[in-house]
Amino acid sequence: MPGRLVRSRTAQRVVELLGSREGRKHLGDFGWVQGMPIVMAHPLEDLDDVMGLVSVHRQPVLVAMINAETDELKFLHVSEPSPVLEVVPPRSPRTTIKDFFSEAEHRDLVSFRVKYWQHSAVAHAIPVFDETVPARAVVSQQAGQATG
Repeated sequence: MPGRLVRSRTAQRVVELLGSREGRKHLGDFGWVQGMPIVMAHPLEDLDDVMGLVSVHRQPVLVAMINAETDELKFLHVSEPSPVLEVVPPRSPRTTIKDFFSEAEHRDLVSFRVKYWQHSAVAHAIPVFDETVPARAVVSQQAGQATG
């Protein structure tokens, strides 16, 4: 139909989350700022391809993905590649964005590089938004997990 945008389910969920004050507050607590680009990803996309889209923005970006098993909307905060970071080897070309999300969820910060980048970047997973849990409780839970 003319005039209609084709939107992915991920994009629709992101719009819904950003449409709520609580959703914006949650993302803001983990590095999101108004106007920050958000790249939508499918779990089986290659990390290299997703980060190629991230590169276009030349600033920190959120990557959004829906976990197919749990239907959770997940986010990664990805920095710009930077010469001040230690240059790490590029990720395997078979790494999917789902694999990278999984790694980031088990570590505080992940230093990484993809084949297109001369420098490394860092990423961190943003906890899944749960409107029944205040954002401060999520931050406290994460702090407890990191020390425990």
